[in-house]
Amino acid sequence: MSEQKTGEKTENIVIRTVRHPDEQAYRELKKQNKRLSFICYALMVVLMAAAGAFFGYVYETRKRAQTVDDRIQEKINTTMSIMTNDWFFGKDIEDAKERFLNQALTGITTNEEDPHTAYMSKQQVEDFVTSINHSYVGIGVQFIAGDNLNMIERVFKNSPAQKAGVQPGDQIRSVDGVLVEGMSSDNIADLVRGEEGVPVHMEFLRDGEIVSMDIVRAALAYTAWGEILPDGTAILEILQFGDTTGEEIKGYLEDFKEAGAERLIIDLRDDGGGYLTSLQEVGGLFLGRGVPVLREEYANGSVNELKTTANAIWGDGEIVLLVNGNTASAAEAFTLAMKEQRADVTVIGTQTYGKGTVQVTRGFTDGSALKYTTSKWLSPGGVWINGTGITPDETVELHPILTEINIMTFPEEPISVDSVSENVRGIQLALDYLGYEVDRTDGYYSEATRDAVNKYRAEHDLPENGLIDEEVMSSAASAVILNWNTSHDHDTQLQRAQEVLNG
Repeated sequence: MSEQKTGEKTENIVIRTVRHPDEQAYRELKKQNKRLSFICYALMVVLMAAAGAFFGYVYETRKRAQTVDDRIQEKINTTMSIMTNDWFFGKDIEDAKERFLNQALTGITTNEEDPHTAYMSKQQVEDFVTSINHSYVGIGVQFIAGDNLNMIERVFKNSPAQKAGVQPGDQIRSVDGVLVEGMSSDNIADLVRGEEGVPVHMEFLRDGEIVSMDIVRAALAYTAWGEILPDGTAILEILQFGDTTGEEIKGYLEDFKEAGAERLIIDLRDDGGGYLTSLQEVGGLFLGRGVPVLREEYANGSVNELKTTANAIWGDGEIVLLVNGNTASAAEAFTLAMKEQRADVTVIGTQTYGKGTVQVTRGFTDGSALKYTTSKWLSPGGVWINGTGITPDETVELHPILTEINIMTFPEEPISVDSVSENVRGIQLALDYLGYEVDRTDGYYSEATRDAVNKYRAEHDLPENGLIDEEVMSSAASAVILNWNTSHDHDTQLQRAQEVLNG
C-alpha cells in the first residue's frame, strides 16, 4: 500500500505477488482442509467418547433390564414351585399349576385404569363368545317361568320350534316324559337343550288341550327379535351385536317392509354391545354402505375410520331408539351414528352406560385368551362418551320395581306390621306395579300395606295372614316378571316411542 504526506514526495515501492485465480482457490482450499482436518479429528474424538458412553449406557440398560426380567422369572418360578410342592393345601388342588397361572394372569390384567382388559380361561372365552352370539343347541324359544305357567313368550324366526308349530302362549307341560311343573326355568332349559340333531319330545298345553311334538335340536344363535305392534309400528329388539345379528335383522326388516310398516322402534335396552364388524353391518342396513359409523383413535394419535358394510333396507321412515343404563359399547356407537347421520331418529329412555373403548382378543394355544384395550372409539362426529354415556332426547323412566327387581329377596323371618326393611319396600313396589293400592313405598310396613298384601294373598290362593314372607314375595316377583314379559302395559318408554312416531 502507499502513504503520502504534504510537502514531501516519497515513493514507497510495494512488491505484490499476483496469483492465477485457480491456484488461489486451491491454496484457500488447502488452508480450509487443514482447518477441517483438525475439526474432524476433534469431532472424531468427541464422537468416539460419546459412542462409548452411549453403547455403555445401552449395555448397562439391557443388563439391568435382563436382571429385572431374570428376577421376575425367578420369583415366579420359586413361588410356583413352593405353591405346588411345599404348600400344605397344594396337594388337594387338581391341576394346581394351571389354576395358579390363571390366577396370576388375572392379577396382572386387573387394573383400576381399565376394567375392560382381562385374562380369560378357556371356559371364560367360550362363555364370552356364547354371551355375545347368544349361541346354544336347542329348539329356539324363549319362555317365562312363573306361577307354574312355563309359558312360551317367543318363537324365534326359522327355528326348529317354529318349523314344528310351537306358538307363543303354549305352556310347557313335559320334556322327554319329565313333568316340569314346579321346576326352575334353568332346570327346564337344561332338559330342552341337548345334542345337535337329536330330537326332544315335548308336550304343551294349548287352549286346555295337550299338544305333543318331536322337535329336532339345532345349533342356534339369536341376537335379535322383531314384531309388529297392534298400531302398525314395527319393533326390533337387538339383544347383542353378534356374528349373526346383521342377517337376523335383515330378515325382520324385510318382513316389516312386506307387511307395510313405516314406523320403527329399535330397542337397545340391556344391549351390552358386541363386535365392530357386526356394528358395521347393522349400521349399513339403516345408513347405507360406506358411511362412517365409528372412529378408532390409538395411543400414538393415529385414527382408523370404520364404515358400514351393508346396503340400506330401512333407509327412510322415522325411527325411535330405546336405551337405558345397560346400553353399552357397540349399541352406544350405533345410537350415536344413527343420531348424527339421520335427521329422523329420536332417542328415548335413560342415560346409557358410557363405554368408549375398543378391545381385541389374543388367543393362546390352550384356548384361553387375553382381551385388552387397543384404542378409544368416537362417533363419526368426534364425540367420546366414555364414563358419561349418551343423554336421550327424551328421558323416560320405568316403574321403580323394574330397575330394582333385585329388591324382591326373601326375608329371613316373616315380617309383620310396623316393621321397616327393604323387603317391605320390595313388596310395596311390586303391589303398586300390579295395580294394588299402597299408601307408601318407603319400606315401612303400614296397616294399609298389610291390607294390600292380604288382598293379593286372597287373589292368589295364599293364606291371608298379613305377613310378608318367602311365599308372597316369590309369588309377587313372578307376577311382575310375567306381566312385564307378556304385555306392554307398564313399558312407559315404549309407549312414549309410539306416541312420538304416531305424531
